[in-house]
Parts: sequence; structure tokens; C-alpha cells
Amino acid sequence: MNTPGYSNSPHDQRSSQPYVVATAFLSLFAIVGFALYGLPLFYDFFMKEFGWSRTVVTSGNAVGKLLVAPMFGFIAGWMIDRYGPRKMLMAGAVMTGTALIGLSLMNSLGMFYLFYIFNALGYVFGGPLPCQVLISRWFTKNRGKAMGIAYLGIGTGGFLVPQIAKTLERNLGWHLALTSLGILIILIAVPLAFFIKEPSEKQIVEEKKEATVPIKDILKKRNFYLLAFGSMCSIGAVGGIIQHLKLYMIDLDFSQSHAMNVMSFVLLMSLVGRVLMGVLADLMHRKYVMMLIFVIVGSSIPLLLLPDFPGRIYIFAAIFGIGLGGDYMIIPLMAGDLFGVKTLGRVMGIILVADGLAESLSPMLVGATFDLTKSYSFGFTILICIAMAGVLIISFIKKDSEIPDPLVLN
Repeated sequence: MNTPGYSNSPHDQRSSQPYVVATAFLSLFAIVGFALYGLPLFYDFFMKEFGWSRTVVTSGNAVGKLLVAPMFGFIAGWMIDRYGPRKMLMAGAVMTGTALIGLSLMNSLGMFYLFYIFNALGYVFGGPLPCQVLISRWFTKNRGKAMGIAYLGIGTGGFLVPQIAKTLERNLGWHLALTSLGILIILIAVPLAFFIKEPSEKQIVEEKKEATVPIKDILKKRNFYLLAFGSMCSIGAVGGIIQHLKLYMIDLDFSQSHAMNVMSFVLLMSLVGRVLMGVLADLMHRKYVMMLIFVIVGSSIPLLLLPDFPGRIYIFAAIFGIGLGGDYMIIPLMAGDLFGVKTLGRVMGIILVADGLAESLSPMLVGATFDLTKSYSFGFTILICIAMAGVLIISFIKKDSEIPDPLVLN
């Protein structure tokens, strides 16, 4: 029986897939590209105006994720599985935009934490989780490519936001620059999500033909914990670098413009990484693609500890950017392989909680070590060890999927 208002024809199904990818692209472009990678560009302004330490300016993200992720991560996953991702995408965009506008107006540490909580809510409800479920419901064949294209939104937004923020800050000051970014997030992410269709029952990868694994059974499986802890290691290493990279460059007397250009180059190379890793994910077992990504991330960080030489920061940016590009994308692909599409929202809701904690706490750890030692050497060394630990953990995941493969959409 057809769902009212939707067609189940193969032609209609295929014609909807490009719109789905475009919607996910713009949501990730704004909510992750602009917000996640844009806010660290303002840390030095926070420090200068309010006299805060590096531990404090990186603590907003940690407090927001610590409070929001455990409380709302699984709930968001359940709501997406039950009601679909459309409303979640719109709500998340509004909350993220509001967070950036609020941070531009805040004048106390309490307001700083309050609006970072809004930012964390926006990320949980409108970021990777609903986009992953949306794409996984519409694609099985070429799901890696579709996810890779959608995740180009993160790299594209992250590439553009330093240039936009640099221009806005130079002409309007950092307060209005941050306000403008918040408004842009809402304008970019909401319209396409508003008009998106929820797939009919037959369009969701023929769900009734896919074996369903109860979430309680998934929580008993070793592979779930290996995936969760392995991804935490890599996401923690990435978060620790991204949140401190501009501050690291400012310490080396980079100008605002030069530092912003390097940040843009990192995210430009992440576009290459997302395409490359998306293709590899469709050609070989995703476990090995994941291990390769983690190795790339961990092996790039020592470049930041070497004595300076011409081009060092750009060599780092190229290698790290490629690893960054595949890092977030490969996790839902692995989860879909291991546990299936029907429970992906709930599985990723839990895993994203764990990853969010790692991504938010590692910058605080690096900031605290810097405040104590006045050097990034110890903190970055910890991040190298964490990334390589992730490679080891993922190596223990079994090669074979634990459920039958879902029927391929044509």
C-alpha cells in the first residue's frame, strides 16, 4: 500500500535521491561546516576580550556535549527512527543558528555555556545523525558514494567559513561576524529540509526484507563497543587538533589572514579525503578503510612537533585534511554494515554521544596541558597515541557483517 502523497515507483525513488543528497549536503555544510569549524576561529577573540584561558574557551564545547549528548543522543536517534529526519534537520538548524547569534551577544561565562548547550543540541538534532539516517534509508547500492557527496558539505562549509569569517570580522568586527554566520546557518539549512519527502515504507530499503536486530542485542555485541571506542579515539584526536590549530598558529606569529587560509586549506583537503574514502568504502572492506583513515590522522600530527621548515604547515594540512575528510563519514557506513539500516538512528545516537564526548574533552585536555606547560608538545603527543590506539581497536572488529545485507535499491 502506498503512503499518501508519495510514489513508490522506481523512477520517483531515483529522482528523489539527488534531492536527499543535496539536503544532507547543505545541512552538514551549515551545521557542521560553519558551526563546528567556524567557532574555533573566534577563540582568540574570546580570550582577548574576556581574558579567558585556552582551557576555558575550549570548555564551552565540552560542557555543551557533556550535558546534551547523554541526555538527548539516544532520544534523537529514536525520534529519527520513529518519525523521520525532516523535522529534526530544521530544528537543529534553528538551534545552531541561535547558538552562534547568542555567542556573539554574550558577556559572561554563564551565557557562553548556555549558548554552547544550544549549539550541542543543534548538532545532535540537525547534524550528522539525521543526515546519516536519511541517506541510509534512500541508498544501499552506492551508499558510500552518496554519503561521501553529502559529507562534502562539511568540507565545503569548513573551507569557506574562515574566508567568510575573515572578511566579516575585518569589516564588521567579530561580534557581527558571528551573528551573520548564525543567520546564514538558518537560511542555508532550513529551506531544503522543509520540502524533503519522507520515503514510503517500500522505499526504505525494503525494510520488511531486512533483518532487524533489537538494540538490546546490539549492545551485547563486541563489535559495537569496538566501533564506539575506536571511533572515539580518532574523533578525539581530530577534535583536539581542530580546536587548537588556529591558536597554535597565532602562537607562531601567523597573521589572522594566514591562519584563516591554512584552516581553509585543511578543509579543502578534507574534500579530497571524503571523495577518496567514499570511493574506497565501496571498493574494499570498510574496516580497512577506517584503519587507514585513523593512521593518516595520527601520522600527520608529528609534523606540528617538528622544527619549522618551508611548507611544513601546509604539508600537515594536506595530510590531516585527507584523514579528517574520511573520519566522520566512515563511522555510519561501518555501523550500517554491522547492524543494519533500520536501527542505524539508535546505534549512531549512542555512538555519536561517545564520539561527542571524546571530541569535546580532548581539546580541554590539550588546553589544560598548554596552560600548565606553555607548549603543545605534550598535548599533541597524547593525541598521536590516542589516534593510533583507535587503529588497534578497530583491527579487532570481525570482517563479516553480523546481519544479512539489506536488499539493494535500484
